[in-house]
Amino acid sequence: MHHATKLVIITERILLDQVTALIDEMGATGYTYSGVGGKGSRGKRSQMRAQVSGLQTNVKIEVIVSGHDIADAIAEALAKGFFENYSGIVYVEPVEILRPTKFKVN
Repeated sequence: MHHATKLVIITERILLDQVTALIDEMGATGYTYSGVGGKGSRGKRSQMRAQVSGLQTNVKIEVIVSGHDIADAIAEALAKGFFENYSGIVYVEPVEILRPTKFKVN
């Protein structure tokens, strides 16, 4: 197993294309996203209601990168570009991965 960093972004569905484009521009090799629900400072978002209506209100985007430097750069760009006007949460976790070349990890 090899050490890497996972960046987790939870934000509004309307930003998905812009956020994933930024992730690509910053050098990540890929990402995974899914619709999510929950409750926070901007109120409650129901994933169940979103599934019934066909609209995802929030998304969770997970990105594995080689280290904190790339994760920090992506997080700072997100905060500057989006999170003053849209809701967003970003956190970082250390992870261990099986195939380091898939994520440009040495």
